[in-house]
Amino acid sequence: MAVKIKSYVLLGALSILLVYIGSLFGNDGMIIAFLIALAMNLISYFLGDKIVLSMTRAVKVSENQMPELHRIVSEVSVAAGVPKPDIYIIPSQSPNAFATGRDPSHSSVAFTQGILDLLDANELKGVIAHEMSHIKNRDILIATISATIASAITMIARMIQFAAMFGGGRDSNRSGNVFSVFAMLVFAILVPIAAALINLAISRNREYFADETGARIINNPFALAGALKKLARGVSSVPMNNANPSTSHLFIVNPFSSKSFLAIFSTHPPLEERIRRLENMNF
Repeated sequence: MAVKIKSYVLLGALSILLVYIGSLFGNDGMIIAFLIALAMNLISYFLGDKIVLSMTRAVKVSENQMPELHRIVSEVSVAAGVPKPDIYIIPSQSPNAFATGRDPSHSSVAFTQGILDLLDANELKGVIAHEMSHIKNRDILIATISATIASAITMIARMIQFAAMFGGGRDSNRSGNVFSVFAMLVFAILVPIAAALINLAISRNREYFADETGARIINNPFALAGALKKLARGVSSVPMNNANPSTSHLFIVNPFSSKSFLAIFSTHPPLEERIRRLENMNF
């Protein structure tokens, strides 16, 4: 029930933001934004996972293509008591992974090629257990909805920036040039802020809880702790700085380099603290 309430609150807040953006361009803009918000709510619920997977260029792989990965995912899904999710590969050497979908029966786990090359089987099992805990706890519903609507906000903001350059506001008698420049500045700031708000809507406690739950699923907190140590070094060496900030909160670790401007919008807890908690767990 708590997850559903969070989802409804998040949907409402994001929808209000979309409508507010439209209201800046008059009643017609507000109505259009409201209709877009309504459509995005439905689309994000039913198709949000497909959109997110498409945004990351993830490709579904069959058991024949990657039998060992499928075997480990099947083993962990049985231990977690959830249906086996679909498996996708992201063509990126930056090591990372995420889960998406609206419920355990409609879920997917995506791995970058980098994480498969970096981790051993035991560490990869720890990562999979972390993602399974997100699926089991239905965290992925909130994360997928937020990623999809955040992308819509970004798209609309960019469209308005483009429109502002060609005449700006709804009243041609006003200082069009001034309005255009002002609008461009506002929405240039709004885009990363929108992504940040989405990320902040996903609690850091969600990651801590997923770490703990995942460790208990496989009865081994050190597998994930070891994986996180490698991922910290791996992402630092090969960041995914071309990732969409609207989807960054989905990944098991922040995909951006710590030196990247986008890193300040991360809601991921410090890796050092996550590792410390895992290594101090009692069974």
